[in-house]
Amino acid sequence: MKIVTFGEIMLRLTPPGKERLVASDAFEACYGGAEANVALSLAILGADASFVTTLPHNPLGEAARNHLRRYGVKTDKILFGGNRLGVYYLEQGIDRRPSRVVYDRKGSSFAEADPDGYDWESILAGADYFHLSGITPALSKACFAATLSALKAAKKQGVTVSFDPNYRAALWSVEDAAKAMDEILPYVDILMTNENQAAELFALAVDPCDEGYQTLAKALYDRYALKAVALTERRTFSANVNSIAAKLYDGKEFVSSPTYKMDILDRVGGGDAFAAGLLYALASNMPAQKTVEFAAAASCLAHSIKGDASLATKDEILSLANGNMNGRTKR
Repeated sequence: MKIVTFGEIMLRLTPPGKERLVASDAFEACYGGAEANVALSLAILGADASFVTTLPHNPLGEAARNHLRRYGVKTDKILFGGNRLGVYYLEQGIDRRPSRVVYDRKGSSFAEADPDGYDWESILAGADYFHLSGITPALSKACFAATLSALKAAKKQGVTVSFDPNYRAALWSVEDAAKAMDEILPYVDILMTNENQAAELFALAVDPCDEGYQTLAKALYDRYALKAVALTERRTFSANVNSIAAKLYDGKEFVSSPTYKMDILDRVGGGDAFAAGLLYALASNMPAQKTVEFAAAASCLAHSIKGDASLATKDEILSLANGNMNGRTKR
């Protein structure tokens, strides 16, 4: 299976020990970004995963590329140009204090890259799936143009497109995001979303029950002529205790995963791990029920792994999906 993702990778800086940003005098560094996280997780699962972006031609750009290479992501289609790598600061929450993200990505190499600089015919040659999120078109007019060019090329070449709206209020208004969805969704085959985004971006409310989620999935499926709709259901008890479950509708079946209650080590990237698990399962031709179980288990495990991207292996995900992981030490 060959899967291509497109987006921005950034330097993430996090105060240690859940300290406040205003009080910390040190930061732990790693690299991440929605589509980069998906590519990395897919590579660990064994997929032929490629990541496309534009990086500055300096040591930070090289370090970001090397981070991906370390885990087997193909980076040969990455472009270099511009002057800076985007940065984001993560203040990790605990108990009733939520986590907080501060972006410093304006003017990044990716945001300012020429949308005509990507040779999509070459990039997508032989690809089975192409994945991106709503973060990418939100970054700049150039990124929005590049997104539409990529989607049109994928449709022309018969590549299955998966898309996660991944709405970020810090990047654009809900009105602008909703308008963009009407331009993007006609090119999408697999939509990954949740009840909050469905209400904000698609004006579709959902009752918190399987019947409500099924109605929502069918509405999205029909409205945008999709091949599949995947929904995540998150409940937040505190910043470090959540539950996650998932639903999948493929036009024939509506299936649900178990619900996992989690003590969270790192909240970032849970949705990206879900996307990677879903794409891997679909590309592996798993049945619908096994697909949604695999994707939900992948998301659950990601919350126990430090950093942006999940490092969970296929065997670990399958073990949890089969009910065989209880946290006991393995010797």
